Amino acid sequence: MARLAGKVALITGAGTGIGRCTAELFAREGAKVVIAEIDAPSGEETAHRIHAAGGQAIAVTTDVGDPDSCAAAIRTAVQHYGGLHVLHNNAGGSTSVDSNVVDAPLEEFWRAIRLDLFGTFLGCRFGIPEIAKSGGGSVINMASVVALMGFPGRDCYTAAKGGVAALTRSLAVEFAPRKVRVNAIAPTITLTERVRGILAGNPAMQGLTEMHLLGLGEPMDMAQAALYLASDESRIVTGIVLPVDSGLVTV
Repeated sequence: MARLAGKVALITGAGTGIGRCTAELFAREGAKVVIAEIDAPSGEETAHRIHAAGGQAIAVTTDVGDPDSCAAAIRTAVQHYGGLHVLHNNAGGSTSVDSNVVDAPLEEFWRAIRLDLFGTFLGCRFGIPEIAKSGGGSVINMASVVALMGFPGRDCYTAAKGGVAALTRSLAVEFAPRKVRVNAIAPTITLTERVRGILAGNPAMQGLTEMHLLGLGEPMDMAQAALYLASDESRIVTGIVLPVDSGLVTV
């Protein structure tokens, strides 16, 4: 039996990369998928790919940092599919502008906070009540290994992702009585098309790459972790920040 049969899942940032891979995997496992993506063409492309493979999906243009846009995406999911069982707050990311706390532009700090932390906060704010109404389910946030270890040169991103990890633990306690599980994934460097471009010809990244005990991650590694946390197989798992990091935080 499909592991997400009968479930409705909303995934933010599912137009490319980890989000797209996760959306396609969830659909193959029986979920009806709502793709909440700020870039409308890429969101529609993910929905098209799911339809072509025999799955069910809709795309909703969504800015996760805007309360009205985020609320509308959740509302559309519930109206279209009749409920919500899984919320994957996947949208986020760092930029090359990030730096240490002394040198990073203040605009970059607020960009990271708005996208990575506030976007997750809003997804939970509007999504958790609907999951509870549907009888319970799973929230999967996206933290990062930078929330679990000292990591230089990404202080804006680190602050945002550390907030996601802390928020995840608090929400798990707060909403367990309503049968809503809240967990987070902490990915390492993941070889999406964008990241492959960044790594190409960047010798400075070689040392960090070599610290990964089992090699760098692929989008499917993160998607498989999300599938476990979305499914009933993890029915008593809540409040964790799961490193999917090739052993990086242990080195």
